[in-house]
Amino acid sequence: MRRRADERRGRRGAQSGAHGEGDEESRRSRPRGVPRRPHAEEALLGGAQFAHRRDDFLQGRLRPIRSYVLRQGRTTPAQKRALDELFPKYGLQFSGEKLTSPRHAPLVLEIGSGMGETTIAIARAHSEADFVAVEVHGPGVGSLLNAIEREGLANVRVIRHDAVEVLEQMVGDVSLAAIHLFFPDPWPKKRHHKRRLVQPETATLMARKLAPGGILHAATDWPDYAEQMAAVFGAEPLLEPSERGFAARPVTKFESRGQRLGHPIRDLHLRRRQTAPAAR
Repeated sequence: MRRRADERRGRRGAQSGAHGEGDEESRRSRPRGVPRRPHAEEALLGGAQFAHRRDDFLQGRLRPIRSYVLRQGRTTPAQKRALDELFPKYGLQFSGEKLTSPRHAPLVLEIGSGMGETTIAIARAHSEADFVAVEVHGPGVGSLLNAIEREGLANVRVIRHDAVEVLEQMVGDVSLAAIHLFFPDPWPKKRHHKRRLVQPETATLMARKLAPGGILHAATDWPDYAEQMAAVFGAEPLLEPSERGFAARPVTKFESRGQRLGHPIRDLHLRRRQTAPAAR
C-alpha cells in the first residue's frame, strides 16, 4: 500500500519478499524512531496472491519484475468487517470490463491508496469527480471502506488487484482525468532499482490512459527516485510539465512527521499533451 512521507525505510528481518519467504529484497534500513508502515507497492498485488518464482512465468512468457513486497500486517475487527460487508458495496472486482463513470464525471485513478486518508480528503473536496483507488493491503482497504461509509461518499470505489494489470485490462486509453501516485516504494539499494514502479514502460502505459490534458501527479520523499521520476516522465513523448495537479495533495500526519525529520518532499506534475508529438 502507499507508504507515506516518513515510512520509506523498511525494517530488517525475514519477510515474504518478492520471490518468497525470506527474500533479501524485503530487508531495508530506516532511521531510529521512524515507525514501519505498510508499503506503497503492495497495491500492485491482487488479493491474496503471493509472488513466488513460479509465478514469474505466465502463459509461457517471462513476467515483468514485480515492484512490491507483500506485508499484510494486522487487520482489526472493524477492518475485517468492512472487507466482508462493505467491499461488495464499494469495491470493484478485477475484470476485463473497462472502468467508466456512470455519471460521465472526470475519472481519477489512485495507485496505492494506503489507509485512505489522502483518497478521502481529495474525493470529499472534489465531488464533481469519480475516484478509483487501487490497493491490496487488507488493513488499508478495510480502513478506506470504513471511511467511505462514514463520510457517505458516493464517488469512491476500490479495486484490490495489481495496479499495472488494472491499467492494462480495466482502464481504456485516453479515459482518465488524472493518475495519482503518491510515495511509491523507492527500493533504495541500487541493485533493486529495477523494481521501482516508475520505469519507461509504466510511464508510457500511464500516459496512454490519460485523456488529452489529463494530469499525472507523483510524489516521493526519496531524492534519487525523484530524479529518476523526472527523467523517465520527461522522456515520455506523450507527457509535458504541468504547473499544477488535478487536486491539491493534502499533507498527512505521517508526511508532517517526515518533514520534521528532514525528509524532502518532491511533487511532480505532468500533463498529457493535447496532440501527440510529431514523429522524428
